[in-house]
Amino acid sequence: MKESSDELAPAVVTNAVIVPPARRTLSDYLALAIGTCGVGFIPLAPGTWGSLVGVGLFLCVHIASLRLALAVGKSEEAAGLLAVFQSSLLLLLLLPLALVGVWAATRCESLLGRKDPGAVVIDEVIGQLLAYLLVPSIMPAGGKLWPFMVVGFLAFRAFDIWKPYPIRRLEKLGGGLGIIADDWLAGNYAAALVALFAVIYRLF
Repeated sequence: MKESSDELAPAVVTNAVIVPPARRTLSDYLALAIGTCGVGFIPLAPGTWGSLVGVGLFLCVHIASLRLALAVGKSEEAAGLLAVFQSSLLLLLLLPLALVGVWAATRCESLLGRKDPGAVVIDEVIGQLLAYLLVPSIMPAGGKLWPFMVVGFLAFRAFDIWKPYPIRRLEKLGGGLGIIADDWLAGNYAAALVALFAVIYRLF
């Protein structure tokens, strides 16, 4: 279970402490940079900061997709092209990020001397991006993006903290896989909630 997180009553880890090495290599610093995403050592709610990094990455993907759609297609085709490009870029970003994230999170456990350390937030970044995976295809043409982003953010943070079944069980996988897997599922739960919001959004 995460040593320090945004949970209301996080558990205290009393075992499985790994002694960190005395000297760090270049790959160690790379693992720390990827694992913490530059915000993991912020003392207050590091998981939320990690999610905000995911929000920022999604915005970058959205802007890049919009520019690409406008450059390639005609104005009337832009909406359809935007959805295709955005979904494709998200998948191209998520898959390697998950693989690298598993490696970095596993290495960070040894470097920080803790099991599932709270400073590791790459899992929240991945989970937040997953929460937005369906947005390109479900958002109505001409609809505003920000309501979907707010719902996706709040939904993912709720599932990440609440950890409904079987999210908490995935933490027991151990190593970087366990760190990433529970947030991967929380992101999928959040994506389903965003899809439900899209239905309500279209009705009203």
